[in-house]
Amino acid sequence: MSKIELDHSKGAVNRAGVTLLSPEQQGQHEAKSVLDNWRGCHVAPLNSFQTSLRLRLKKVDGKALVSQRLKRTPSILSKLERNPGMKLARMQDIGGIRAVVKTMREVREIESAYKKGTRVFSLVKGGKDYINYPKDSGYRSVHMIFKCKDGFSIELQVRTEIQHAWATAVETMGTFLDHSLKSSQGPEEWLSFFTLASSAFAILESTPRAPEHDSYSARQVLEALLEKEQELDVIKKLSGFRVAARHIEADKEKGHYHLVTLNLETRFANIQTYAPKDIDRANIEYSLKEERVKKGENLQVVLVTSESISALKKAYPSFFLDAQLFATQIAVVRRKLAKMA
Repeated sequence: MSKIELDHSKGAVNRAGVTLLSPEQQGQHEAKSVLDNWRGCHVAPLNSFQTSLRLRLKKVDGKALVSQRLKRTPSILSKLERNPGMKLARMQDIGGIRAVVKTMREVREIESAYKKGTRVFSLVKGGKDYINYPKDSGYRSVHMIFKCKDGFSIELQVRTEIQHAWATAVETMGTFLDHSLKSSQGPEEWLSFFTLASSAFAILESTPRAPEHDSYSARQVLEALLEKEQELDVIKKLSGFRVAARHIEADKEKGHYHLVTLNLETRFANIQTYAPKDIDRANIEYSLKEERVKKGENLQVVLVTSESISALKKAYPSFFLDAQLFATQIAVVRRKLAKMA
């Protein structure tokens, strides 16, 4: 398997991060090349970690969904902007891997299995339990940070199917509102709705709610969510965004690296697939697509790894504007409330 080698010092990586945030155009192209190389170096440790994760998941949840991704440049730069003291070479989630399991019991089993790290990866500080302590936005998941012997950090996210449904719906709606709802940015009515949804879903899973809903009864939370859903016509709007199957063009190439490009104007999704030996080419194509975004094209682009196109659509439904999982959970909330009557 081809491996991308680091061509720059960590100091150069940090300087590239500063340059890319600068309004000056000088040095931008070179800085982006340094970022691309640094990001690409996370592929090998991600692949190694995924092998370990799949083996552990077989004992916990044989149907768990596993995916990995390289963080998008806009997301990297946004994070650096929000955290002025952060250095690019110390960002811990450029390489991310996610496991979506059925229930909270399985989340805790995986978390426990990794508390001592692995033979290759050490568990380091920086992780968060956003299930016991949800973000103000309502985001819930367990994050664990690992460092490999080469010094690259990997972030493991473990979440339930319900938590995954919420997170992907937030991303889908955020795309159309042109706001990062998951970072608590955007119209208050939508931020409020998704925080309510998170608390309602937490009630379904018997886990802590978003702090602002601690004083409400379970019934009050569920009723408030359904009332807000009707007021904003959420499910109808989300359903209307969905990319039709005929508007998804997928390579017939074999491989598990997928470069997904969503054109938000035409609602057309394109999936380019690369074999492991072609990771260099995939990384270059990823960068070229991101340059198009920078020049103003209304695209979303991400390079991910998944065992099949079918698994890819389940792992990243927001890249196909698909919020069906979320609609299903709203229906579950409706049934639970009916039983309380």
